[in-house]
Amino acid sequence: MVERARRFLRTYTRGDLRFDEHIRPVRYVFAPDGRLVAPAMIAMLQTFDTALFVPEVAEGAMELDVTLEQLSERGPQGGLCDRWRIHHGEPEDVQWAFITVDAARFEGHVVDGEAFQEIDPLHEPEPALVRWINEVHRAALPELGRRFAEVGIDDPRAVAVDRFGVLLRGRFGCHRVPFDGDVPDETAARRAVETLVRSVREAAT
Repeated sequence: MVERARRFLRTYTRGDLRFDEHIRPVRYVFAPDGRLVAPAMIAMLQTFDTALFVPEVAEGAMELDVTLEQLSERGPQGGLCDRWRIHHGEPEDVQWAFITVDAARFEGHVVDGEAFQEIDPLHEPEPALVRWINEVHRAALPELGRRFAEVGIDDPRAVAVDRFGVLLRGRFGCHRVPFDGDVPDETAARRAVETLVRSVREAAT
């Protein structure tokens, strides 16, 4: 259940944030320690009653009890704001927040927030993996997007890699291309990407 919950949260980059009586859509990225990062309104940062529904408020959504903490773009972790821009473009809000998961309700179970506070094993090699995917396998990315995102992705680019898969960004947002099973290191990630690319090429012949 914990692994399913982790994979589900990583599948998406968007959710509906409830703060007090308000609900607002947000887009997020992951910090190296598993926290989420997103632009935030001042009102979001000033309330203690916050919940995030992924991917949206709907039946079957994951409901997360969360705590927001202000993130300074000029501070030592300000690079995470640029990471968000690489995924999503320019934000509407000028404030930034870390979003810590305190607990999750998913598929009828409650998962402790500590389960999401993990350092992804591909954090350090991620920049090299993203460059390699975009340089070596760029021609296969549109077909990967059609196969796994079930939508056409205009001029897709890889923007992130973690142990659960690759994240492609297109004109209308980010889409997950999942790995088949867990990927614990860079070598395994390269093999997993090559397997995905080979599968779409074989399907096209």
